[in-house]
Amino acid sequence: MAITRLGVLYGGRSGEHEVSLQSATSIVRNIDSTRFTQTLIGITRAGHWYLQPDSVVDSVHAGMPIERVQENEQQLVLFRPGVGLTVNGDLIPMDCVFPVLHGSFGEDGTVQGLLELVGVPYVGAGVLGSALGMDKEIVKRVWQAHRLPAVPFHPFSAAEYRESGTARLPAELNAALGQPPYFVKPACAGSSVGISRIKSFTELDPALKAAFRFDTKVLIEPSIPAREIEVAVLGNHRPRAFTPGEVIPTHEFYDYEAKYIDPNGAELVIPADLPHETLTTARELALAAYRACGACGLARVDLFYDKREEELLLNEINTIPGFTRISMFPRMCAHDGLAYPQLLAQLTELAIEHHSERQSLDGVWTPL
Repeated sequence: MAITRLGVLYGGRSGEHEVSLQSATSIVRNIDSTRFTQTLIGITRAGHWYLQPDSVVDSVHAGMPIERVQENEQQLVLFRPGVGLTVNGDLIPMDCVFPVLHGSFGEDGTVQGLLELVGVPYVGAGVLGSALGMDKEIVKRVWQAHRLPAVPFHPFSAAEYRESGTARLPAELNAALGQPPYFVKPACAGSSVGISRIKSFTELDPALKAAFRFDTKVLIEPSIPAREIEVAVLGNHRPRAFTPGEVIPTHEFYDYEAKYIDPNGAELVIPADLPHETLTTARELALAAYRACGACGLARVDLFYDKREEELLLNEINTIPGFTRISMFPRMCAHDGLAYPQLLAQLTELAIEHHSERQSLDGVWTPL
């Protein structure tokens, strides 16, 4: 069996830098060394790319986590469009790249576009699917166009905030969403960074300021009494939805601390304790949402089960979900018999398949 040369790209400029390090640690630790060699590339908070020493892989296998991106100017990674990624003028040999980059400048289509330009296959959605999945407003508008049920929302921009403050918002929110409580969140961020739950309009201004730290647009959504249901989806043209799981937070909501800092921040239950028909509907909705926004490779689709109406609503899609040791995506796959090492192998195969298909199109130049 031929050995696949996998590049693992992690770190990044987003507020989810540390989450990326955790995900990369789990991937490096679980990759099948009989099928893959690994090349690690770390991205600093400033956006500089560095080839990481082989000792990082050795330390992870010895039980140590990746705690930082090692910076060595002699190992600075540069891009050569149509050629690949290079260090000191030499091509870094890679058959596929896994961009384990959560949030902005990693999950939003920017890195995907760069990898398209250099001609390297990569795991996950392409430029359009990544960009759509990242923008919580636009992806919901796409789902609405496909007549899929989604959580109601009201967008509000930093420009509007600068021009008129929050003077008009209470009336607009009452008309669109009803009375508080609301969630206020950055439109293009993940891992619950910058999210606040507010119970009155007096809390609106500080919540907006917190969200605007991470994006120039926010979404304000009703705080629905709901259960949080997640579905892992895997595949290109024939995607597969796995058994849905449920997140039961011990915090007020499933915030950043509950996800990544507090080891008792949430209970993760697979399968979700819902009727079989509802679980089937959740899988069907996840697949429809995945196809509607042009996703491929993988995604985690998050839904709310409204306890009042007893109905499912689409909330978000994460095209590079967490891959930490406690993350739901690999756990849902493992529940249905796809163990972590086999999951990573399938993701690489899907990436190479997608890249080969695109390279075969007329008008796409393929290097000899």
